[in-house]
Amino acid sequence: MPETIALLLKELKLPSFKVNYQSHQLQAIEKGYGHIRYLSGLCEQEMADRYQKRVQQWNREAGLPPGKSFTKLHLTEYCEALQQQIMALKDDIDWARRAENILLIGPSGVGKSHIAAALAYQLVEKKIRVKWFTAMTLVQLLQQAKRDLNLKTIMTRLDKYQALIIDDIGYVKKTDAETQVLFEFIAHRYESASLIITSNQPFSQWDQIFPDTMMTVAAIDRIIHHATIIELNGESYRKKQSIKK
Repeated sequence: MPETIALLLKELKLPSFKVNYQSHQLQAIEKGYGHIRYLSGLCEQEMADRYQKRVQQWNREAGLPPGKSFTKLHLTEYCEALQQQIMALKDDIDWARRAENILLIGPSGVGKSHIAAALAYQLVEKKIRVKWFTAMTLVQLLQQAKRDLNLKTIMTRLDKYQALIIDDIGYVKKTDAETQVLFEFIAHRYESASLIITSNQPFSQWDQIFPDTMMTVAAIDRIIHHATIIELNGESYRKKQSIKK
């Protein structure tokens, strides 16, 4: 009989049931649980295991920097207004479902990438798929796709990620080839999926990224139309943490 049950559970794609049904059965007998509570416990175990597997799989797929979660983020290093702004984005992730963007702007070392990664980890936990790119890696991918006459296909393939992180957009080289594909990608995502962008340059300097004023204005307009902008200033976050250690 146990062998038959194991085969049936495998066929039904209930791996946690298969592993745990006997231990739950012994617990139910020992504590006098009825059939409903026994079955409920198995269902809860199955759901918990599936959740953990999905989170692990999506985090691997996302390519997020390890260890950059909210538990490792020292929010008290920021002013109260910034803390509230960041926690609002963490607690209510509907902005990602509405295809709104997040922009993190500030000098090097103030925690832009950590906040972006922490938000991404939070989205994965809430069943929103994400993908992390440095700006240069994304641009190289798009450039190669364009050379292969495959740009539309690649951009469409990335649509499965409801939120895509572009880290350090300011490091993109100001060449027609690079900035053109980046602009096309920004335009493609506009009002259809979220971008989380970090930049060490304020908008007034984005003409150093895009080749002309018209493209700069058009890119900024699409990004900020539905966006939360977080400006981080002050002493390097990394430096302060190093001093404390």
